[in-house]
Formats: sequence, structure tokens, C-alpha cells
Amino acid sequence: MRTTLGDLRKKRAAGRKISMLTCYEAAYAQVMDAAGVDALLVGDSLGMVVQGRDSTLPVTVQDIAYHMANLARGSRQAFLLADMPFGSYQEGPAQALRNAVVLMQAGAQMVKLEGGQELAETVGLLVRSGIPVCGHIGLMPSHVNALGGFRVQGKGEEEARRIVEDAQALEAAGAALVVIEAVPDPVARQVCQAAPALMTIGIGASAACDGQVLVVHDMLGLNDKPAKFVKDYLAAVAPGPGAIRRAFEAYAQEVASGAFPAADHVYGLSGEALSTLYGSAKASR
Repeated sequence: MRTTLGDLRKKRAAGRKISMLTCYEAAYAQVMDAAGVDALLVGDSLGMVVQGRDSTLPVTVQDIAYHMANLARGSRQAFLLADMPFGSYQEGPAQALRNAVVLMQAGAQMVKLEGGQELAETVGLLVRSGIPVCGHIGLMPSHVNALGGFRVQGKGEEEARRIVEDAQALEAAGAALVVIEAVPDPVARQVCQAAPALMTIGIGASAACDGQVLVVHDMLGLNDKPAKFVKDYLAAVAPGPGAIRRAFEAYAQEVASGAFPAADHVYGLSGEALSTLYGSAKASR
């Protein structure tokens, strides 16, 4: 039986972390399902790891819908999420609703949008229309040109405050999940505390998040220059038949238990910045 949003909330309430991986094809979806991965995401990362592009920007709604249909056919249990790619919601709520419907009809149970406070109206319309929403804050790959490259976000007090406020805005608008990418551990922990109704999924964020997500190509060691937050799970299991499934099982188990991410998979802050951040947070309570 397909995992529901309610099932994810029950896992969180029971203190069990949620495991998520990107996925783009039926065969991998089937193996991830059998390995116990809780949620599968058709990420716009497919532009870089599948299509060989330099960024996620050229990915289209049709690309995401095609791969989502593959996942829907290949899996039976995992919760399915679809990225809304660049250009599919920037014109406003009406455009977002049209494109989200396409992805839901392809098999998605939730759509994911990059952004925070500026998307409150869009998130509200989607939720009122029966479409569950996952936000994405911190490092947002489709904003790479505006952010000045793929770099850690939230290292300064102003950036950190904006990330926390983005999460609160998404929570108020009705989003159910939020992906927090490439932000210092203390900032991610502040997000978890400041927006308690949101289920938080970290990627280079914090073990305090309610779950973790990785790009499948990264966790299988196919990236020659992996980010700090990546663990090569294929290298961590014994070689031989079934190694990929065992890598997925190890990932799901380590996320569920809280063993991943370890301290060397998250980013820190300088002592001065950390003191300033916590001082600001305490003053706002």
C-alpha cells in the first residue's frame, strides 16, 4: 500500500526519521521500494545527473512528469514527490496550479517548490486545491545564478534569519514538508524549532531534521567531487550481487536511526556567528 502524508506524520510522531532519495526510473524505484526508502523525489537534479546539463534550469514540467510516471509504475509503497522546475510557477499561483495538476496526474502525491516568503500565496492556493506542498529553502539550485553559485547559505545573521522566516511563511501557508539544503547545522535546528508543524528534510543541514534526502547518483558514488554532506553508501557495503539494494537499505536504516548524517556531513558556524544567531533567536521569543 502506498505511503501517505499521514503515514509520514505518524513516523515523525513516533520519532522515526524519514528517508528520501531522488529517483528517475522504474527499476530504481522498485529497488528503493524493496529497500525500505520512505519517499522518492523526482528532482530537477535530473537535468544535471540524467540529462548532462550544467544546471537544473532547462528541466521542464514534461520532463518531471515523464519520470514521475516511471516511479508510479515502478514503486508500490514509497511516498512520491515531484519538483516543480524553474519557470513552472514564477508567474504566480494560477500557473503553479496548472503545472502542479500535471505532475499530480502523472503520479505525484506532493509537489516541491524552491522559495520561501514570496511563495506564500502560491502555496496557499495549491494546498486549498488539494495539492500537498513541500518547500525548499537554503541553497536552491534553480536560484544558482542569483545566489552566486552552489554555496552554503545562512552563514551570516541576516541570511540565517531569512531562512528561518522563509520556513515560518511556508508553515503558515500550509506546506507540510520543507527541504533544507546546505545551511549550517545551527540554522537548520532553528528552522526545526521555529516551524514545528513542518516536517523538515535535510540535505547538508542537520541531524535534527525529521528526515534526510540525497541525490541517488551521489550516494552511489557516481560523483567524482561529492559535496561534504554526501556519503558513498555503495562503497560502504560488500561488493557483489544486490550491492545497490544493500546500499539503499543501509541508507534507509541509517537515516531512520539518526546515524546519518554524522558530524562530518553537516556545516558549522564560527563561534561568533553562532553566538549572534542564538542571541537573536532568544531575543525574539
